[in-house]
Amino acid sequence: MDRRAFLQKTTAMTAALGLPRAAAAQPAPAAAPARTLGPVNKARTFKLKYAPHFGMFEQSAGKDLIDQLKFMADQGFTALEDNGMMGRTPEVQAQLGEAMAKLGMQMGVFVIQTGGNNSDRFTTGKAENPAQFRKACEAAVEVARRCNAKWMTVVPGGFERKLPIGVQHGHVIDTLRAGAEVLEKANLVMVLEPLSDNPDQFLRTSDQTYMICRAVNSPACKILFDIYHMQKNEGHIIPHIDWAWSEIGYFQIGDNPGRKEPGTGEVNYRNIFKHVAAKMQADSRDFIFGMEHGNAYPGKDGEQKLIDAYVAADAF
Repeated sequence: MDRRAFLQKTTAMTAALGLPRAAAAQPAPAAAPARTLGPVNKARTFKLKYAPHFGMFEQSAGKDLIDQLKFMADQGFTALEDNGMMGRTPEVQAQLGEAMAKLGMQMGVFVIQTGGNNSDRFTTGKAENPAQFRKACEAAVEVARRCNAKWMTVVPGGFERKLPIGVQHGHVIDTLRAGAEVLEKANLVMVLEPLSDNPDQFLRTSDQTYMICRAVNSPACKILFDIYHMQKNEGHIIPHIDWAWSEIGYFQIGDNPGRKEPGTGEVNYRNIFKHVAAKMQADSRDFIFGMEHGNAYPGKDGEQKLIDAYVAADAF
């Protein structure tokens, strides 16, 4: 499951609610009446802030996004991530932010729109790149305000094969600094995600991302440590978390192979969660753990198995 699939799925669900897509340039509809949400009846309390995404529990909760949020909260999840939040209408962004506040849920990452994972807006050194990224970050600030978000995913595009790797790093750092100036003023954080999807993507490992974050030198630029991607690209997960710890701002989850819930692949998530939780307590830090993966099994039974997998992984 890649980010494009997540965006397509969330767009389809927005359409199912009868809401206009942001890109359609339609007049803004009248604000919908506030939803009445009953009290959260938690089935359990997790030790960590695991963040599902829309569609993960659609068979149990239905297609309505607010109903899905309520189901997540009742199951004990205290956060949400929504890669496609910037593609939703301002009205929907605000409604989701209000619903999460009522349910005691925290907003995780959404993706800053920069032209896709293989964009040339970072490595090429084009004169317009910093200004374009600054503009994208300014738009993200408004979205974050509506949905009460703090973290936004950034993928620094694809390689520029005609330039030396060190020069490309310099271009990436310059462009990220332009965006960090915007986000730092708003007390927001972009989290850079190294990926394993294909070899053309510039950002690949946690140590490379650590180096870039240190060079940008801003509290608004940190690492998104996606354990699925890092298991594929570098392995040795716990030591790499320790080495990059000071620059990590957010975690994401997905077992490998398959990119499904914990317990379906080779990663010992219970040990990783135990290790990170101990470091969090020692350093008085807190993280959201985005559930950026698919469901291993279909239907309501599959959704319950996914929940059970998190209960098992959280039992450290």
